[in-house]
Amino acid sequence: MENLNQAEAGILLWIQENLRTEWLDHIMPYVSKINDHGILAIIGVIVLLLWTRYRKVGITAFGSLAVEFTIVNLLIKPNVQRTRPFYVLEDLHLLGSLPTDFSFPSGHTGSAFAVATVMLMCMPAKYGVTAIVISALIALSRLYNAAHYPTDVLGGMIIGIITGVIASLLYKKYQKKQNEGE
Repeated sequence: MENLNQAEAGILLWIQENLRTEWLDHIMPYVSKINDHGILAIIGVIVLLLWTRYRKVGITAFGSLAVEFTIVNLLIKPNVQRTRPFYVLEDLHLLGSLPTDFSFPSGHTGSAFAVATVMLMCMPAKYGVTAIVISALIALSRLYNAAHYPTDVLGGMIIGIITGVIASLLYKKYQKKQNEGE
């Protein structure tokens, strides 16, 4: 485990030393901020619910997001209690707002991928791919800003994708039954 922690610290310090630029230092905190408290994911769900054609996809995305939120914020974070990297590594400098909860897994990443995965699986590719790209940018911003270790982001991504896949498969099963009943 210590080797993993050293490797993750090395990755974050490398990002800070080699990838940070003045321009990105201004942009990346905002990339994270758009999904503070899952707000972008919630807005995405609301838009889908209001869009008559994709209302059922919106319900599916809401279910995925609700399960992801429960797993990440109510089950894993309070039990794992992983300290944020900028508290542990004195040479690491946080960009953006100060997170107040634990580090593992990344809620920003999980919520983004929970909704994006549903969109990718249940909507035309142009919407799903766009949502995945935005989710990936949010995930990268969490590393760039030094708010998370790489495994925090990976964990959030995996949980979001799994909840999205399960919700989408349930949606497709429901749709199939609806179509057979017609």
